[in-house]
Amino acid sequence: MGLSRPQKPPSGIPTRWVSLFCIVSFFLGVLVVNRFWDPVEVEEEASSAQKHRRNEVHPMVICDKDVSVRTGNILSRVSQTRDVINTLDKTISSLERQLAAARAAKADTEEGSPVVTKSGTKDLNESRRVFFVMGIITALRNRKRRNSIRETWMPQGEELKRLEKEKGIIIRFVIGHSSTPGGALDRAINVEEGQHKDFLHLNHIEGYHELSKKTQVYFSAVVAKWDADFYLKVDDDVHVNLGVVSSTLARHRHEPHVYIGCMKSGPVVAQKGIKYREPEYWKFGEGNKYFRHATGQIYAISKDLATYIFVNRHILHRYANEDVSLGSWFIGLDVEHIDDRSLCCGTTPADCEWKAKSGNHCGASFDWSCSGICKSSVRMKEVHQRCGEGDQAIWDTSF
Repeated sequence: MGLSRPQKPPSGIPTRWVSLFCIVSFFLGVLVVNRFWDPVEVEEEASSAQKHRRNEVHPMVICDKDVSVRTGNILSRVSQTRDVINTLDKTISSLERQLAAARAAKADTEEGSPVVTKSGTKDLNESRRVFFVMGIITALRNRKRRNSIRETWMPQGEELKRLEKEKGIIIRFVIGHSSTPGGALDRAINVEEGQHKDFLHLNHIEGYHELSKKTQVYFSAVVAKWDADFYLKVDDDVHVNLGVVSSTLARHRHEPHVYIGCMKSGPVVAQKGIKYREPEYWKFGEGNKYFRHATGQIYAISKDLATYIFVNRHILHRYANEDVSLGSWFIGLDVEHIDDRSLCCGTTPADCEWKAKSGNHCGASFDWSCSGICKSSVRMKEVHQRCGEGDQAIWDTSF
């Protein structure tokens, strides 16, 4: 057999063109990769993506000053909005109380007002705002006690009017009437009223066992008659320094639900024939101990609390002792009890006199053994000389 002849390759693209095409494709690929795929950028993008994922898990605290300022502005606006809401809430509450008081006053005109107005005097709801009203609870026969107060710590005549006009302080002796109106005792009070013009007459029958009711009628009467920040009750055998009391009340002027006095508690007296006996002693539980309340010689309540008494006077329960009754009316209410010991100083030289000499005068002084100043009609001047702040103090006190 002979050698076979070499065969020709099949017709198509020449081999050299295929090689050339491959070389050109390679260089084009390199150019494209260098243009659109920068390894540094890819690495940065990957790093950015990782940081983003970390931030989602652990948010970063931005300390930029502008952002902090904007945040502060937002918080400030939120705080201002909250203040506006609180102010509106207080305004609405005040209007609700005024409405309730107005309704109660209207009912009084139909049933009989708790305060008896005299001819030539203003009727209920005197519009001018005053600082406080001080009612000195007195009895029909206690003229000597009243005179001892007029001669010492209570301004008289034009000074009393000036006190009302310049300081917004109203002081009155609080009196009811006898069980037989128009009798000798009532006529004597009318004569005394003509001389001093310092009484608040209540539609109330006087009597020792009626003090709780008299207290209730008193607060109902004064809150209806005067628009004041505070209403005080004082016994007619207590020495008072008006400047100190005014400064004390001024510190709590913007607190709506305050009850100020010398707070106390103690055992409930159950035995018959003993002073201050409480017939309803069983209501105070097995411990037979009173709840916290202000001692009855002197205490003050804010307008909201006086309004509460006025509006709810027909359903408030009265205990035998008036200070206990008042304290019981505030149980369950949002009331701030202010225990101020300057309102219950003793009259001994070691107490009110020593404090007066040190410049730290007491607001009120009396003897615990007598629940007032012992023989006050005789000793009031003596106590005033030793423990008084001076007649000018009330005029020099700013509040």
